[in-house]
Amino acid sequence: MKNPNKIQNPIRQLADKFQNFGFTLIELLVVISIIGILAALILVNFNAARERARDVQRKSDLDQIKKALRMYYNDNNSYPSTGSLTWGNVFQSADGNMVYMKALPHDPSWKQADDPDYNYTQRDSGQDFCLWAGLENKSDGDIIKSQSRCSSCSNPDSNHYDYVVCAD
Repeated sequence: MKNPNKIQNPIRQLADKFQNFGFTLIELLVVISIIGILAALILVNFNAARERARDVQRKSDLDQIKKALRMYYNDNNSYPSTGSLTWGNVFQSADGNMVYMKALPHDPSWKQADDPDYNYTQRDSGQDFCLWAGLENKSDGDIIKSQSRCSSCSNPDSNHYDYVVCAD
């Protein structure tokens, strides 16, 4: 006669067999969904950080261009005329003896000629200028500060440009 203690339920045998294989399907789905949510959050934050970095680069570029424009003004008693600055090219005196910038920078998002770039306009018969860029972070507090500091500058394209630097 068989020992009754050794008789096992067939369902219990099946459960014991699968228990040795690892995680259940539900456990795997929960872990995969948590990893997916975390990856999505990290990706969003990473893209926002890249946008802020490009905005910092834009502000720095405009500050450097402003310094070069002031050196030009000191030499010529006037800022360059509208349309005389070519982004990506050297910024120098008309006779070529003085180089103010080796290359006027492009917008960090600029890839080809159709892409938006910085915008420069001379004002007040060469006694002032407006230099515009479009920031990606539209809630950047420096946008309003720059526009109030350079309130005499009119925006050439309000759909793209929102941050301005002027001669002060």
